[in-house]
Amino acid sequence: MTILRFSALEQVLKRKPIKIKFPDQKISEYFGSNVFDKQKMQKHLSKEAYSSVEKAIEERKSIDRKIASQVSNAMKEWAITRGATHYTHWFHPLTDASAEKHDAFFELDKAGIALERFDGDKLAQQEPDASSFPSGGIRNTFEARGYTAWDPSSPAFIIDKTLCIPTIFISYTGEALDYKTPLLRSTFALNKAATKVCKLFDNNINKVFATLGWEQEYFLIDEALYQARPDLALTDRTLMGHSSAKDQQLDDHYFGSIPERVSAYMHELEIEAHKLGIPIKTRHNEVAPNQFECAPIFEEVNLAVDHNQLLMDIMVRIARHHNFRVLLHEKPFKSVNGSGKHNNWSMATDTGINLLSPGNDHSSNLRFLTFLINTVKAVHDYADLLRASISSAGNEHRLGANEAPPAIMSVFLGTKISQMLDLIEKSDVKDLGVDKKIKLKLDIESIPEILLDNTDRNRTSPFAFTGNRFEFRAVGSTSNCASPMLVLNTAVAEQLKDFVNKVSEKVNSGIENEEAILQVLKDCVIESKKIRFEGNGYGVEWLNEAQSRGLTNIINVPDAIEAYISQKSIKLFDNNKVLSERELHARYDVLAEKYTKKIQIESRVLGDLAINHIVPTAIKYVNILIQNVKGLQDIYHENEMKSIIEEQLTTIRLISEHIMSIKNKVGLMTDDRKNANLKENFSEKAKIYSSKVKPYLEEIRFDIDRLELIVDDEIWPLPKYRELLFSR
Repeated sequence: MTILRFSALEQVLKRKPIKIKFPDQKISEYFGSNVFDKQKMQKHLSKEAYSSVEKAIEERKSIDRKIASQVSNAMKEWAITRGATHYTHWFHPLTDASAEKHDAFFELDKAGIALERFDGDKLAQQEPDASSFPSGGIRNTFEARGYTAWDPSSPAFIIDKTLCIPTIFISYTGEALDYKTPLLRSTFALNKAATKVCKLFDNNINKVFATLGWEQEYFLIDEALYQARPDLALTDRTLMGHSSAKDQQLDDHYFGSIPERVSAYMHELEIEAHKLGIPIKTRHNEVAPNQFECAPIFEEVNLAVDHNQLLMDIMVRIARHHNFRVLLHEKPFKSVNGSGKHNNWSMATDTGINLLSPGNDHSSNLRFLTFLINTVKAVHDYADLLRASISSAGNEHRLGANEAPPAIMSVFLGTKISQMLDLIEKSDVKDLGVDKKIKLKLDIESIPEILLDNTDRNRTSPFAFTGNRFEFRAVGSTSNCASPMLVLNTAVAEQLKDFVNKVSEKVNSGIENEEAILQVLKDCVIESKKIRFEGNGYGVEWLNEAQSRGLTNIINVPDAIEAYISQKSIKLFDNNKVLSERELHARYDVLAEKYTKKIQIESRVLGDLAINHIVPTAIKYVNILIQNVKGLQDIYHENEMKSIIEEQLTTIRLISEHIMSIKNKVGLMTDDRKNANLKENFSEKAKIYSSKVKPYLEEIRFDIDRLELIVDDEIWPLPKYRELLFSR
């Protein structure tokens, strides 16, 4: 192992940036070249077929199987011209990855003649083995049938010579086994509810859709160093490792010059992303060493989710070209910033209005405040469910740490918006001009005036308003964005339904429309006031204040995910036809099982590394010290070297104590793991793994990290943090 560590470091020193062949065209000329988008459909389909697909996308109309056959043939012909040989239904099961099974276009006719064929039935649906994916008991080995069904609203694309068709994934009995199905249902619910509210202001609005702009954070680690760390290879995070003397203290990595090797990787990633229609626009160094971020232009939420899942896949693929490994884990390194995936969410209309953007007049600003206040009220009412939607074993390490929002759900609005809500609460609304920007004069020649936004940015808030959208900052970097987005969509839809009903009641009682809106908004502001917080979410003071406000602080996954199966959540999802009670219980079971298995794997890996790598290394060093003490005693009289010998003996005792502590704790951890495994359901297992097994990971790590500081660097078996974080 020691040889592997230093060999890996030698390989890193020899690395040179891979030269990237840039396209001869501008980005705008090759963007979406590997996507069967509307422009290509219009070119390859008949008017009837194109109109049918367009209605499916815009109006959610189902596509006739005859039309599907035209579309499938056009897809095939286009894909073959791009070099594709296979097709697959591409879907998002309840795992951390997308799924696909490739079939060749190649077939034999009755005469045995080879031809390329792809008919409408194969486009419309396929039958993967549903029992082989997480289902929470909905499917078993003896009842394995499941279906994938084409989602026309997300265009097909080509990757690695395979035509990928985005699909939903359901069981034989109709339950959702994926993320996309309930996400689509939630968008329908939001559209219906939000459109009714919009018509209080403008009858020309006939459709509302959620938009999403995600920000993907990640680490890049050299391939050789990655392979020399079994914990990284098997768990995506370092289960041991003492802090580097220098890490992110100086803030010199953030927005710094992008390293040449990393820049080459980013260039290739962007080229491939743009070909796939993923509108990546931003790239930069993040706060921690070897941490980076990319972000796209916002899109309709379903498409944005598909693009993020696809991007994470190609990030991993392309990293291998550059001798890198991508770490998407929320906390791969202790004591430095972890990685999040901020979800910037808003709502837009078919008339081009961003409903969370302040307007230019009284009416448009009242509409803006209506949607903003209702969103705050929805977050207030379903805070625990939103907390559950971002819960995972990885994100459990990050939430509440210094770089991440706390596990307490709160909403930041900024001074000006908060003042406006206070006026609504006091029924003192005279001027709704929240769109005005203040000029900041710097009095520096040649520097233009800076226009201040209507809100500051609070990086400590889990759910912050940032001027024209809400930023759900608590989402973890590995998360499928559909998980928080379907909860947010549904919660806001439910609140908007309640809002429009209450306004209608007041209008029917004779109150003017605007006055009715303001009265209901006032009630919403008062009822949700306790979740608004403008201060430092990282401070201990906020923990105490939040508790006094009655806000929950759910810090572990097993407790957090129980919100999915509360009667309140069951009613919410049932009312909006997003998830049934059975589907919710299944998802809860899947999440509990996933959490259990993640901690189980980490426990096993740590136990193996501790007993088979760290302890033998420490014993080897102890033996070296013992021989050194004996040599000193043979050469010198005891009194001459007494202090040095005592110091050596103290070190030997200290190392021996850590060795015994590691052995003892690994044994206890193994026993607790075995006891947990005897439990029949994953709900019980998850709680035992959280309360009994997980604490040993930190306790054992403490002893190992202390040994790392004592044992001779020449024999330490694993690459250290200074090497992992500063070798590129």
